[in-house]
Amino acid sequence: MAETGKNNLKEQVAMLPLSPGVYQFVDRSGTIIYVGKAKSLRKRVSSYFVQSKEHSAKVRVLVRQIAEIRHIVVNSETDALLLENSLIKTLQPRYNILLKDDKTYPWIVVRREHFPRVQSTRQLTRDGSQYFGPYSSVMMQHSVLEFVREVVPLRTCKLNLAPEQIAKGRYSVCLQYHLGNCKGPCVGEQSEAEYAKLVDMVVAVLKGDLRPVRSYLEGEMANAAAGLKFELAQRYKQRLDALDNYSSRSVIVSAKIVDVDVFSLLPDDDVAYCNFVRIRHGSIVGVYTVKLSTGVGGDERDMLTLAIQHIVEHIAGTLAKEVVVPFLPSTTLLFDGVTFTVPKRGEKLELLEFSQKSARIYRAEQLKNLEIKNPERYTERLLNALQKELRLDRQPRHIECFDNSNLQGAHPVASCVVFRDGKPARKEYRHFNIKTVEGPDDYASMREVVFRRYSRLQEEGAELPDLIIADGGKGQMGIIHEVLEYLGLDIPVAGLAKNDRHRTSELLCGYPPVLVGIRPTSPLFHFLAHIQEEVHRFAVSFHRQKRSKAFIHSELEQIEGIGDKTIRTLLQHFRSVAKVKAAPAEELSALVGPAKAKKIRAFFEK
Repeated sequence: MAETGKNNLKEQVAMLPLSPGVYQFVDRSGTIIYVGKAKSLRKRVSSYFVQSKEHSAKVRVLVRQIAEIRHIVVNSETDALLLENSLIKTLQPRYNILLKDDKTYPWIVVRREHFPRVQSTRQLTRDGSQYFGPYSSVMMQHSVLEFVREVVPLRTCKLNLAPEQIAKGRYSVCLQYHLGNCKGPCVGEQSEAEYAKLVDMVVAVLKGDLRPVRSYLEGEMANAAAGLKFELAQRYKQRLDALDNYSSRSVIVSAKIVDVDVFSLLPDDDVAYCNFVRIRHGSIVGVYTVKLSTGVGGDERDMLTLAIQHIVEHIAGTLAKEVVVPFLPSTTLLFDGVTFTVPKRGEKLELLEFSQKSARIYRAEQLKNLEIKNPERYTERLLNALQKELRLDRQPRHIECFDNSNLQGAHPVASCVVFRDGKPARKEYRHFNIKTVEGPDDYASMREVVFRRYSRLQEEGAELPDLIIADGGKGQMGIIHEVLEYLGLDIPVAGLAKNDRHRTSELLCGYPPVLVGIRPTSPLFHFLAHIQEEVHRFAVSFHRQKRSKAFIHSELEQIEGIGDKTIRTLLQHFRSVAKVKAAPAEELSALVGPAKAKKIRAFFEK
């Protein structure tokens, strides 16, 4: 039993992605006992299960209690750090010692007050002030603050600069005024409107809009350089570098979003994957994905309603007052007091995209696990999906795909790859030299190759394919259909068209061809793309080989008195025509004799 559990954990580790993220160790009772971050999830988690004397007693005890491994994929190490922090504070796992205190990450706050100050804080208070961050590095936060204060002359004092207080004339300018770091709003030398413009520039920088400040710095740097003030110009250059290194905010935490729940739905045949993200106090505190059986042809709005109900009953318990969704569920009456939001932009849209990405990763892992544990079932599922989408009479267990390759009509070739039971049958791959076509005519080349292929199979009484795929669109499909009709064969034909970036984009089937809608993220789409990539690779490799041989022979065969045997001797020794060309006469003479060496040197010295 223990051995079975160990093997199960090894399988879970093997399924982990190499992406950055957060991992959670769960014990047999379903309790999360440890939360950690990783630059590479698989590498980090696998290190726990390696027998090492460096492991502490705590780690060894922890590993013995692990029954399940959960993970959340994020975009960067910084996001992983922030998510780990929020999860640890929420869940308080038993084995997490670090980050269990009240430590929080620093923010930059623009105070809500007369003549607002820009300061550092670790206390996020909902008082109407603007908060930016959090920053995973205090040094990064300080550098941003210093940069802002160097560029924009804002006050740093604690004075109450209400208009009535300034009017009383109680204040006097300080050292910062004399240094040029403040324009003296305390004595009425700067109006609130002028000051507000400077604050807007700071807010723009903190939000990621660097254009106004960049223009300002570049202008000042140019002026300083023109005035031969190179030290000053270098200071502006350093400020520009600091500006370039400024980090944009993360969706893991937010100063604007307080309490929301996010749902995303990923339908897939007769199942649907629903991801749930819980945000409390501006931080992600939970990410869950469930797989639900929905039946074939279900409505997505009904699926979403079913998924939300399931998660509320088994995971969430209650929902936040605001729920972010990709589209509205079929009914909202089941969820009292909840407002559903379909975001179009901003942080809520970023959270929704994060949820959708998590659902896609979960589905990919489930399918990969199925492929590893039960390849026959995975293949069956794949071929069933292909049969359904193309409306075939039977599963396409035997698939053949054709592609042409030429370079401006020179050395035209074609290839045929064969897939059996969803796997490449490489021993059955075939190359074709184009014999009857001159010039770059892909349609004529396809006609010749398909005719040669299936007329020969007919003559030999060999097995015919269940499906023929053309690496191309309607034109190539029409040619194949024409040849099959001439031969009296009834074989379904499909076509794989590419976009401008030469990537698989469309699946066509039937005659006349019709477009088949397949999600680019589906396993079926990846399977068809793999077939297309394989036939293209096979055709191009053959074309390169033929072109290389043709070049070699065109060079050496032109030398009078040099036959195939001599050519082979030269290439075996020198490895290339270029080295033959550069070889000294003495070396050539020693290899093929003085007479032939003289002819070779005379040919290349023309």
